[in-house]
Amino acid sequence: QVHVVESGGGLVQAGGSLRLSCAASGLTFTNYGMGWFRQAPGKDRESVGSISRLGTSTQYADSVKGRFTISRDNAKNTVYLQMNSLKPEDTAVYYCSAGQKYPHIRIGDVEFWGQGTMVTVSS
Repeated sequence: QVHVVESGGGLVQAGGSLRLSCAASGLTFTNYGMGWFRQAPGKDRESVGSISRLGTSTQYADSVKGRFTISRDNAKNTVYLQMNSLKPEDTAVYYCSAGQKYPHIRIGDVEFWGQGTMVTVSS
């Protein structure tokens, strides 16, 4: 059975940083691109960014480009989302996801979702 589990959310002041982690099990990790999505209250879930299977390629939403970085450690079956210069509008539940679409997954390509972790940025 596949499990995707996020951790690292919390409350941070505007301008601060957080690092989210996502551990995946029950799958061959290097067969999956990994993506981060977020959903703010009352809004649709949106892509934050994604990373290819071997970590050689990343892509980001314009809203987070230059502030967020996605990386992965295939030896640990873990993907990370480093968030810097956080803004109140980054407040959302952040979801980790896995899909086999190469090189990057979009919301329609997700096969497995994590349960989400809340990030709150205070002004």
